[in-house]
Amino acid sequence: MASSSHSSNFPCAACKFLRRKCMPDCVFAPYFPPEEPQKFINVHKIFGASNVSKLINEVAPHQREDAVNSLAYEAEARLKDPVYGCVGAISILQRQVFRLQRELDAIHADLIRYATATCNCNEMPPPMGRTSFHHNSSCNIYYPNPHWNEPYEGNGRSDGGSL
Repeated sequence: MASSSHSSNFPCAACKFLRRKCMPDCVFAPYFPPEEPQKFINVHKIFGASNVSKLINEVAPHQREDAVNSLAYEAEARLKDPVYGCVGAISILQRQVFRLQRELDAIHADLIRYATATCNCNEMPPPMGRTSFHHNSSCNIYYPNPHWNEPYEGNGRSDGGSL
């Protein structure tokens, strides 16, 4: 829920930063409380007060808080990474997910090889890309992912590598 700076008679963070009187109908007050000045400073630096005011007025009232929070998040990301902003953070996370999925697939392949070796199955593993069960009295191995049979070729990089 948006907080109002008018209950405490302090100007909202936007009006304080812009050095103007915070009026009861201030468009910024519900979204930029006085205790969060950096939120407005960042948004102002990236988008400008006039653009933010226009956006708030154009968005449906029930969506305004989400819109302002999105602007604040993007502004903070743009200050950290001026070129990519949020997209840069998302890209890094996607590379990490991709790298972790490859590691997980490699570990599953190792577990399957270990299980196959310890249960003394005489059957060949299924062809690549097929899901199957090995039926043997001593083992029952499931190969749900065709990549689990491929050797892992990690690059040793901690940033997740490139896609």
